[in-house]
Amino acid sequence: MNNTKHNQPGSITQRVMLYLDGELSNKQERQLLAEIQGSPDLLERFSMEKSFREFIKSKISRKTVSPALVQSIKEKIRTTVT
Repeated sequence: MNNTKHNQPGSITQRVMLYLDGELSNKQERQLLAEIQGSPDLLERFSMEKSFREFIKSKISRKTVSPALVQSIKEKIRTTVT
């Protein structure tokens, strides 16, 4: 990964991905959003990526598991650890 000062990822694409994943510090978020606001091309790319992620999240359904399965897994972990 190409890093610049203060361990901030170098490319705008990396920073957008980290922002959308919630991986940037508050300062890094503010810097990224200011940079994006200053460029129509970047704003469009950012909006497209954000929309795409929201679309994917809305189309994927997460399967739920029974509480009994969760309890069984916890018990197996406890017996393995001790």
